[in-house]
Amino acid sequence: MGFLKKILRDVCRDPECVSSFRGLSEEELERHMNIRQYGDFVLTDAVSPSYDLEIVPRTGFRLDAYCDPDTAEEVPALMVSLSEEILFAVFMELIDLLGDTVDVVLESSHCWEGDDISYEQDDSYREDIDTPVLKSFLWEFEDLLLNDGYTGIAVFNPEIPAEIRLDEHKLIIIYNWLKWPKEVLEILADHSVPKIPDIEFICEAEHIHSSSDNFQDQFQQLKFRLGTDHEMAEEIDDLF
Repeated sequence: MGFLKKILRDVCRDPECVSSFRGLSEEELERHMNIRQYGDFVLTDAVSPSYDLEIVPRTGFRLDAYCDPDTAEEVPALMVSLSEEILFAVFMELIDLLGDTVDVVLESSHCWEGDDISYEQDDSYREDIDTPVLKSFLWEFEDLLLNDGYTGIAVFNPEIPAEIRLDEHKLIIIYNWLKWPKEVLEILADHSVPKIPDIEFICEAEHIHSSSDNFQDQFQQLKFRLGTDHEMAEEIDDLF
């Protein structure tokens, strides 16, 4: 199966879907996916917008809400779209708000099988990791976390409770952000991130996720380092 067919399966899993990518040659598609900058906004390698640019990515944040399926309660959320050069640094600053010890979920939603793509959620959970230790691992795997369109990470403190997530689209989502509204807004202001109430994010229209076999290997390495396989957690802790 050619590159173009793989991408179209990824973008448009519904056979009835009308995609802006249909009818493109592989050269046209690759040329579109190689565009990394729109105005002042620089994309990571993880996600590309639709060919017709239904939504043009830009820097900004908006207030939102998440409905907890277990309690039906509405959780205040703040969603942020950031240019590549500041994205990871802002995410790491926000993690500090969660405290000295956190839990982490490392998320992957794909696997490759020969020429085919299959979708398989692979979430790995680690409790009670010291925040500085976690951050040292995340800096080491910055390339994976920024540029793999099928990897996401959620860091949370269940005692607050609050969560800070860097998702597959490389958006930052802060759940229960009103636990520290002043601190969150100060971090965003320090990086000149504007509040745009009507901002639309790349995930809210057709888009393409990108990955590689190398990123799959890195994902497994990060799982090992974090000790998200529970039997390895004590071994990792003994190193510190």
